[in-house]
Amino acid sequence: MPDLPKKKVGIVACSGEELPEGTVTRLAALRVLENLRPDATVTICLPLFLAGGEGDRAFARFYPTVALDGCELRCAARATELYSGKPAASVVVTDLVAELGLDKPHGLRRPDAAGIAAAKATAERVAGLVDTLLGQAWDRRQGAVMEQVKPEPIEATCSCGSGIPVTLLTIAGRRVRMIALPLIFEQFRQAGKQPGDGLVRELLETVRIYNPIPAGEEAAYAEALLREYTAFWAETEKTP
Repeated sequence: MPDLPKKKVGIVACSGEELPEGTVTRLAALRVLENLRPDATVTICLPLFLAGGEGDRAFARFYPTVALDGCELRCAARATELYSGKPAASVVVTDLVAELGLDKPHGLRRPDAAGIAAAKATAERVAGLVDTLLGQAWDRRQGAVMEQVKPEPIEATCSCGSGIPVTLLTIAGRRVRMIALPLIFEQFRQAGKQPGDGLVRELLETVRIYNPIPAGEEAAYAEALLREYTAFWAETEKTP
């Protein structure tokens, strides 16, 4: 398999400004990212995510995410599921406040004491979820937990710089975003697998692990992938 970046957990917060609980999600996310689990989490910018940010969407497809919402509308969770996959975990501030018997937060831009308490409690809940997710293997094909594994040490970063390349290919007349192609191609090149029809099935099945390939379109995808790999091979052969 391609040598992808080490696993982290993405935090996507709704940060809605019309409700005090939206402010709580922002404060809680910052607390997790900067204080509680800085080496184990990245931030996913919801507005950029919705606008088509390729790095954020790619990260959310490859790695587990925690959706942090202020209310029952669950904007962060719904957006993540719509564009990348169902979040590995979800926290709703209004539900958590009720569960813990906390006072209702007030203050949109400047939270009151109840808002600060809610933010701390929310951050601690998210940090616990991060620990759980990092102790589990993540199936990139299914977007779900596989089995318990020992967590690895990692570095903090933003998901938009996650290091997962996104390539645009023309397939059957459409522009399609494909994840991790340069990493897959480089692995094949290092294994000495030259372009050719005999490589098509293996290439297609490897790419399918990380990208959805619609039923009935395998031949079109295979043609495009072989074409792209052939160009990649030719370019690398020119490099001394």
